[in-house]
This record gives sequence, structure tokens and C-alpha cells, in this order.
Amino acid sequence: MTPNNQTADLSHYGSGSYLATDVTVLLDIVDKDTVADVPVSQKEALIQSGQRHYSDMLTLEDAPSAMHEQLYIEALEQGKTRAATDIANLAYTLQQVFQPTVNSECPLILVSLVRAGLPIGVLLQRALADADSSYALPSIHYGVSIIRDRGLDPVALQMILDSHPHSPIVFVDGWTGKGAIYQELARSLEAFTDPNHPNFANIFHQGKGVIPLLTLADPAGVAWLAASEEDWLIPSGLLNSTVSGLISRSLYTEPELGLHRSVFYDNLIKADHSLAFIDYIDTTRRTLSTHLQCLPTYKHPRYQTADLIDKLAAEYNISNRNRIKPTIAEATRAILRRDPECILLASAEHPDTVLLRHLCAQRHIAISVLGDKILPYQAITLIKQRATDD
Repeated sequence: MTPNNQTADLSHYGSGSYLATDVTVLLDIVDKDTVADVPVSQKEALIQSGQRHYSDMLTLEDAPSAMHEQLYIEALEQGKTRAATDIANLAYTLQQVFQPTVNSECPLILVSLVRAGLPIGVLLQRALADADSSYALPSIHYGVSIIRDRGLDPVALQMILDSHPHSPIVFVDGWTGKGAIYQELARSLEAFTDPNHPNFANIFHQGKGVIPLLTLADPAGVAWLAASEEDWLIPSGLLNSTVSGLISRSLYTEPELGLHRSVFYDNLIKADHSLAFIDYIDTTRRTLSTHLQCLPTYKHPRYQTADLIDKLAAEYNISNRNRIKPTIAEATRAILRRDPECILLASAEHPDTVLLRHLCAQRHIAISVLGDKILPYQAITLIKQRATDD
């Protein structure tokens, strides 16, 4: 439980398997032996029947297979320059936006959404701290839980606001799928939208109603700032805890009881790529010779794939949109963590979906190739309906 008088020093919170200078993760880390390991099929039935919320349960992770590891390494080599370029452009854009108002006494606060946002936030923190770059900017990085239907951890957010009362906050995620997490973030921040709120300027520094969400990829078209709107093979999207600081998906905790909870997978240390991933992309960024690009920012979400999601829901008789998992990264994670009905692909042989196709063959999951019908997504996983009433 978070002490009520915690207002300034957050340094005693951990950083997972990242460096302490990379991030402070505001989660209540609990022993994994105290968390029930719920099998995927049982978890799916409980979620869809409404008996349990997904954030009340955890299926403990195993180490990735040798094939999974190899495909991740290939994706890392394939995507290193693009990822590094995207991080450099995002850092440069942040520096252009915030340089007039940010300084060492009032740093930019990066709040990564656990877990997919963590690797991207760490890379941005490293880039902004690079004194040899043209986009250095004082910043501090935190990792905070956000849970669909239950929102951003309000205890963690208040701790940050208390510790940095004059700093602007930017929220960081890896990618957008349907825009559900954006909507969850917007709902969580509604209390701050009143210009008279003491923390209005911390969050709505880009204008009233502008949610400062930053992502590496934004196919859904909801982010304030993104490196692109393409669905591509972001290497960190292919692994779970072993590229996210060995931190599990977060578990919900009632606000009056403290921070959201998480498990640290100390049994997966030998399989951990978290720091190696950061170091590899960061080293690549430092050697880039490409011209920096100031990326566009948006005042309002465009929801450019909403019609596509509606059509898929109608065609496959899906009333619960949570069963639709678009983007390569989300489709892959859904295969690893959920119980898929089938996979929809834009192309049968796209190099970015090799791991996805391998996992489908391994688990005998049906694949439908639909061409440009599902673009801009390259892949979508449809979760199997377990309950009688979806």
C-alpha cells in the first residue's frame, strides 16, 4: 500500500530489469507464488461470462521457445534502424514542443503505460538524456498501470503530480490497436479537464481536451504524437515480460488499497532481452545520419479504423469488441495470452507476420488472408467466444 504522505521521493520504487536511471515503475510488486496461475482456457471463460475481469487474474509466463527467440532476433535486426529513427524523431519533436517551458527544475515527465509503453519510454528517456544529440531535454520517466474498464492507476498518477507539480506530462504507449486504451486514458483524465483544476496544466498543456498520448505506431489514429500510423513489426511487440523489464501484466487494486500490482519474473532472468533491446536500439540511434523530422501533432483523435472494426464485428457476429485484437503486436500477444478463433492477415507472406504464422501453425489456428480489406492492419486476431452470451 502506498503511504499517504508519499509526496516527493519516488526513488525507492523499482525499475524492473531496467536501469534505475531508465525508469521508475510505480507498481506494487508482489511475489508470483502468491498469485494464482489461471490457465488460458479457464481465464477466457471467466472473462467472457462476466464472472471475473481480466485484471483480476494472471496466466504466468513461460520463457519463449527457441523459435520464438530466433524470430524476435530477426525482427530486431530487421527493424532496428526504423525503431531508432522513430525514437530520434519523437525525441526531436518533444524537444521542439517543450524546450521553451522545460528545464532541470521543471522536467518533462514521461509516463509509460505498462507494459507495451515501457520499452518505448525507456528509449525516449535515453534519447532525451543524450547530451551529444540536438534534442536533449530534461526528463524523468515513470511506468504506470492502465487497465481497460478500470483506468489509469489514480494512486500512481497522484504520486507523480505531487512530486512534479509544475511539470508537463506525456503518456507513452507502444502502439494503438482500436484506440481502446486512448479512450480509457481520456476517461481517467476527465477530472483534470476543468481549467481551474490545480493540475490542469500538467496534463492539458497542448490545449483543453488534448490527451498527450505518444506512440511509436498509431494505426487507430488517436495519438497526439506518433512516429507513424503504420502497422509494422515493432520488435518489442513480439515478446512480453522479457522485453518489458520482466514485469507482468498489471493486476487491479482498489485505489484506497494502493498501487496496481504486478509480478516480477525473476525465473526468466536468463531469457531477458529488456536491457539488450534498449542498448541495441539506442546504439543504432546514436549512429544515425538521417535528417531529423519534426512530426505532426493532432488536437483530436481521428479514429480512422473505427469503420473497419465495425464491419469486422458485424461480419463475424462479434458484439464484444474486446475480442478483436488488431495490429501485428496485439495479434501476436493475443495468441500467446488468449484463446484465438482465427487470425486475419492482409498478406499470406508478409515478412512482418512470420512469428504470427509460425504460432498459428504450432497451435493449429485458422488463418484467413483478406488483402487490403483489413488495411492499415497487417494482422488481426479474433478471440474465441467461450460464453453463451458474448
